[in-house]
Amino acid sequence: MVGTALVIGKELLVRTFNLSLLASVVALATAGCAPQSTATSEQQLVDMLAENLGVNYQVVTNHGANEGLNCRKLAAEWASCDLINLTLTNNGPALTNTDWKIYFHSIRMILDVQNEQFKVTHITGDLHTLEPTDKFQGFAAGESVVIPYIGEYWTLFENDYMPRAYVVAGDSEPRTLASMDHDDPAAYLSPIDGENWKRVPTDSNILATAQSRFDKNSDVALIAEEELAGTIIPTPLETRLTGSAVSLANGIRIDNQAMPTPMLEAAIERMATLGVNSQGQYPVKLVLDPQSFDLANKISGAYQLEINNGQTVITGYDYQGAFYGLQSLMSLMGTGTEQIIPTLEVTDAPRFDYRGVMVDVGRNFHSKKAILRTLDQMAAYKLNKFHFHLTDDEGWRIEIPGLPELTDIGGQRCHDLSETSCLLPQLGSGPDSNNFGSGFYSKQDYLEILEYAKARGIEVIPEIDMPAHSRAAVVAMEARYQRLAAEGNLAAANQYRLMDPQDTSNVTTVQFYDKRSFINPCMDSSLNFVDKVITEMAAMHQQAGMPLNTWHFGGDEAKNIKLGAGFQDINATDKVEWKGDLDLSKQDQPFAKSPMCQQAIADGVVSDYAHLPSYFAEKVSKVVAGKGIANFQAWQDGLKYSEDANAFATDNVRVNFWDVLYWGGGASAYDWAAKGYDLIVSNPDYVYMDMPYEVDPQERGYYWATRATDTRKMFGFAPENLPQNAETSVDRDGNGFASKGTAKFDGFHGMSAQLWSETVRTDEQYEYMVFPRLLAAAERAWHRASWERDYQPGVEYSQATQYVDKVSRHRDWARFANLLGQRELAKLDAAGIQYRVPVPGAKVEAGVLHMNVSMPGLVLQYSTDSGATWQAYDANRKPAVAGAVEVRAISADGQRFSRSVTL
Repeated sequence: MVGTALVIGKELLVRTFNLSLLASVVALATAGCAPQSTATSEQQLVDMLAENLGVNYQVVTNHGANEGLNCRKLAAEWASCDLINLTLTNNGPALTNTDWKIYFHSIRMILDVQNEQFKVTHITGDLHTLEPTDKFQGFAAGESVVIPYIGEYWTLFENDYMPRAYVVAGDSEPRTLASMDHDDPAAYLSPIDGENWKRVPTDSNILATAQSRFDKNSDVALIAEEELAGTIIPTPLETRLTGSAVSLANGIRIDNQAMPTPMLEAAIERMATLGVNSQGQYPVKLVLDPQSFDLANKISGAYQLEINNGQTVITGYDYQGAFYGLQSLMSLMGTGTEQIIPTLEVTDAPRFDYRGVMVDVGRNFHSKKAILRTLDQMAAYKLNKFHFHLTDDEGWRIEIPGLPELTDIGGQRCHDLSETSCLLPQLGSGPDSNNFGSGFYSKQDYLEILEYAKARGIEVIPEIDMPAHSRAAVVAMEARYQRLAAEGNLAAANQYRLMDPQDTSNVTTVQFYDKRSFINPCMDSSLNFVDKVITEMAAMHQQAGMPLNTWHFGGDEAKNIKLGAGFQDINATDKVEWKGDLDLSKQDQPFAKSPMCQQAIADGVVSDYAHLPSYFAEKVSKVVAGKGIANFQAWQDGLKYSEDANAFATDNVRVNFWDVLYWGGGASAYDWAAKGYDLIVSNPDYVYMDMPYEVDPQERGYYWATRATDTRKMFGFAPENLPQNAETSVDRDGNGFASKGTAKFDGFHGMSAQLWSETVRTDEQYEYMVFPRLLAAAERAWHRASWERDYQPGVEYSQATQYVDKVSRHRDWARFANLLGQRELAKLDAAGIQYRVPVPGAKVEAGVLHMNVSMPGLVLQYSTDSGATWQAYDANRKPAVAGAVEVRAISADGQRFSRSVTL
């Protein structure tokens, strides 16, 4: 018997392992004590482990520093760490062989393993190995072994535990562990229970439960359908009902004098999706008349809509406005052939010129079909900029003629330690390439996406992220270098090389990659690469009839996280308890050990290494301008060492502003705008769609910026008066904060909602995260609500202030929520969108079940027999129940369900 004990605070956790070798060990050639001598026996070992090894994670505590763990001495950032029990169960014959490794994914750095029979090694990114040490005593048949380990920070949501660990022995083919070959982490994770849903013990967030959801939903009642008549999403500037109604049961007939044929065809496709016959009787006339618009509304996308009994007339300021007027007509409709809409008059124009959606396909790939479906919905809700994040450390997703390695290697993930055929697995992709970890858009795919977007009035803005987040490109170009160098063609090999081979910088990126995450800004070949990629991308845009108008440089997070404020030098004399101890003398800034960059510093090209990313951005902007591309765009931190927008060569410089409001973003946004940048509000704590919908460990998403952003929160965002949000929302710990800006304000350029894809591995998960939140983002990007106050320098907002008209804000949300539940979600169903069905609220009082939902109009169900049968919930005849009750909501078409919860 071997025992280990771990003291955590006052609690003594004892884990006793029976690791004694049995007297009679099952005799298997693959599991005996003799070394494995052939590939066949190695493969048999791997196959046996993959089939029989069970895995379970259990969060012991997310509050390690509070529970007696020495997070500081373990070099945890901000001295924050957790304790996890990893249990391996041998469901096969006994095993004593030590020649095997399990490759597994962990988004947290693993700091210490508290079982001497195993060791963990970090490979790259989130990929680690677990392997036996020389003290390994074997797995008896049926035995479970617990491997406690300490990780950095905390793991608060189940999706932190990535699937598809796999096992390798020698030269064998890797095999995914059957017990982890699941996208539902419940298959290998014990529920995160107790207080472990809290980031810190003092976390003030409210855990999402049936009761807390009921309380939150209780202020939104069902609004009668007739009261919603005449409402359009996104909300127009002015709507006047004229007291009658029109039936569209016999279809419509369009007289198009306003828009290109592809745009009309795109609109007609949506009508068909909604069940409207576009070859019918009721006349709809589309015209252009820019002179009929007053000066304030002479804006691209402005339109007038007049519906009466005889016909509908849509007048566009431009053809984009006519297209949006037609979308507003469809907004008044439901689904099906029995369409009755009110007569009315609408005058409308967009709030922002830039109304965007960013989709990351680098971390995990998303299919062309999913992208096209998103473009359909962007057009329906008047969003006009598709920011296409095509590359990142984990993948290069666009074919570039002449550089096949970018997609052949950079677009694929598999188990190849040399990374000459693919990138190593990341983010739960496992050892194979048959999932969304791998994939790319061919040139023809991209042309189709561009043409599809153009027909819907949407500009596609490609982002090729650099100089950081570029590992896929760097590794691919290193493979290209090796291929051509082996052929003796060194000139060609070096033409597009992105890494200084003599750079020995010790760097750790945000996602735990090393120096190969960075394109070196001091090499001429890096600019050669940029020029080549931009040239090919511009040619594709030109071929599709959508000239490349905006180039997104990326630019974010070009830093070594080990040099951040969460660490202190291990030899410092004035150490504090809330920072990790680290030998900072061994850490480098990016490129600091690159001889080429050292020479650039010596020559005075830039003052220091921190300025290199902004310097590179300025150089790339000259390439962009030289191609006739008017707009240069980046994440704002990538330009932070440039003096102002005048440092760049293009006509306009746009920044996606992604500072968190409660960390000072409510002030710094206005500082960026004051430097001449066209600022696009992209705040993580309000319009990142990769954040969880609610504080529930079963929800999907990262949560570094906020614990929850549901549709209601996104709808209630004030994108121009950023400090105002401090009065109506809380920080990531559920606490109030104060915010004010000091710089003068001439207006922001736009707003964008972002989906990063680290936790999003399938198209279904992608649409779950994006919809229906996208509709709320569209509302805020198009329409300024009456409850949004003007920004004023020096005016501070907090939970204690009472500046915001919260009654008006709530009334506005109640209307929007009812429109979703009664009309818009059914349209998403008709379009095949796999949106998130909200989990209902529920409580039982005096034996009676009470239920509600955040989007009234959705059907609710309950079960009293553990889900064997379900009954519709009738709010007017609340049922009497006894014992456990399960509740859920149903999609508008009745085909999908929310997560069910038990009372």
